[in-house]
Amino acid sequence: MRDLYEVGLVFRGFVLSKHKFKKIPVPNHKDSDSDLRGAFISAINTFAHQAFMTTSIEYLEMDHFLFIFKIESIKGKFSAQKEPIILYGLTEEQRNPDRYVRKFFEIAEPILHNFIQKYSGSDFTELNRFKSYEEQIEKFFD
Repeated sequence: MRDLYEVGLVFRGFVLSKHKFKKIPVPNHKDSDSDLRGAFISAINTFAHQAFMTTSIEYLEMDHFLFIFKIESIKGKFSAQKEPIILYGLTEEQRNPDRYVRKFFEIAEPILHNFIQKYSGSDFTELNRFKSYEEQIEKFFD
């Protein structure tokens, strides 16, 4: 997937781990912008769930970008119930987004399931512990 900019995992509005495949071509782009992605992704998920009683948003098209989402649940150490964890992909705009999203899910869903299996029951307040998962994300796309 050569047009992929970034893949990451979001929990409670925070990006737990991400891998950048190539630089996003946005004028005045700052690294802090990627921190805002976690909050944006969580807000979209919450909106969809509350407004439509579903969390089935698969992608959004914005300007020259395609934002892809895969939502599952994970239980944290200090939580009585499972909470949403979101795998996201940021890519170039696609002519056929539905087909591209299906292809992305084929490659990326194992990343999400592997993360859930590995970190279920973890303390998600310690964000630095998940940064090392970046290497795993990169390996799935090799």
